[in-house]
Amino acid sequence: MLADAFTREVSKKVITPKPHPITVAYGDGIGPEIMKATLKIIKAAGANIQEEIIEIGEKVYLSGNTAGIESSAWESLRRTKVFLKAPITTPQGGGFKSLNVTTRKILGLYANIRPCISYHPYVKTKHPVMDVVIIRENEEDLYAGVEHQQTDEVIQCLKLISKPGSEKIIRYAFEYAKAYGRKKVTCFTKDNIMKMTDGLFHKIFDEVGAEYPEIEKEHWIVDIGAAKLADTPEAFDVIVMPNLYGDILSDVAAQITGSVGLAGSANIGDGFAMFEAIHGSAPRIADMNKANPSGLLLAAVQMLVHINQKDVAEKVQNAWLKTIEDGVHTYDIFKEDVSKQRVGTDAFADAVIERLGQKPATLKPVNYADSSATIKVQLKERKPVTRQLVGIDVFLNYNNRNANELGAELEKIQVGNIKLNMISNRGAKVYPNGFPETFCTDHWRCRFVCAEMRDCTYQTMLHLQQQITQAGFEIIKTENLYLIDGIPGYSAGQGQ
Repeated sequence: MLADAFTREVSKKVITPKPHPITVAYGDGIGPEIMKATLKIIKAAGANIQEEIIEIGEKVYLSGNTAGIESSAWESLRRTKVFLKAPITTPQGGGFKSLNVTTRKILGLYANIRPCISYHPYVKTKHPVMDVVIIRENEEDLYAGVEHQQTDEVIQCLKLISKPGSEKIIRYAFEYAKAYGRKKVTCFTKDNIMKMTDGLFHKIFDEVGAEYPEIEKEHWIVDIGAAKLADTPEAFDVIVMPNLYGDILSDVAAQITGSVGLAGSANIGDGFAMFEAIHGSAPRIADMNKANPSGLLLAAVQMLVHINQKDVAEKVQNAWLKTIEDGVHTYDIFKEDVSKQRVGTDAFADAVIERLGQKPATLKPVNYADSSATIKVQLKERKPVTRQLVGIDVFLNYNNRNANELGAELEKIQVGNIKLNMISNRGAKVYPNGFPETFCTDHWRCRFVCAEMRDCTYQTMLHLQQQITQAGFEIIKTENLYLIDGIPGYSAGQGQ
């Protein structure tokens, strides 16, 4: 009897799981206000979290740290692996690196997820039927940040697109569609112009997409795709893009829902995740109790799903939807003919808390019970390629704008059977047989190719560069030309 009573007593006890540690940064400008409101709401909803506070942003930058984050903060991120970040201010002027880009690269946060949803008729929009998720590659493309001033007139920024980087983000997009019951994945690139970099992204999209026959897939050239997104967003579901296009068009998509201030984003990697609003620190309205915390709050909802507290995430977002539906709005979305009550940051947070446990009547309630909290991406093995050196592009700083004179001088340089093939300026072929109308800068690509493969060695290319230098030319960079599995791994000049 005593044993039975003891068993019943033990069974009544509820074992409370340990709080999930998260790293929190209050940021700059409106950051502290909206972070305070966000944490107040999710804790009231039952979020089981333990915050570790770190200092980032303007104060750290101005202390002389050009990265904007102290080394000790990385220790917190290594422990928690989850980062809830308010907006920060990057001081004006050169020398300060983007903290967002730094964090994404160091922690391997390759996927940026930005849901863009219309809340018609409660938030004014020209697109009342819109529910698009933009999944943006987060680590490479032009955001690799590799730039050089090469001549007086020309600065270079390298666009880096990799096979594994493209495959990771594209697989993530398809796995996300599966996890959240999405029907279509669209890819945007500009591979009609950037045939190799964007062409690789498109090619891998087609390869990976073939593994998901149940999901509709399509590709758009980014300019007409962007026009279609702005005009008919209901035609899209999930859109996956390289970094730059994704950055621009996710802001466009968020704004045409009614307000960029309502959008949160998740940055996901293999072991870490960062969650943030997509808007900036808005210092002009800091400390005025005006800021809308919705973007950061919806990012926190994504965080709760990520740490498998989906019931809390659902409760928070449904209460937020009910608040929007009830016309309780901050100044940025307040409209006299739609809104019912204009509130500040603190009162908006209180309004959401009052509605915890409620669901919207008109807007679609969220249900995260069937969604996957963690999306796993496994890269497929790829066979090594064969590489055959066939020539070299030598880039010169040359002030004379006459391509024919430059070509004539370079034709005199002979190293084995390596011959000058063509000269281009800003990508356009200007020698031989160039057009006199083509404007040239002081930055020249001079392509030399091997007439016989026995002459095509690295040592021969070095000898060629030595001869070019001795002829009085300034070499600013070189690119070896390879056949990759028999296919040219380099672009032709425009006009060739």
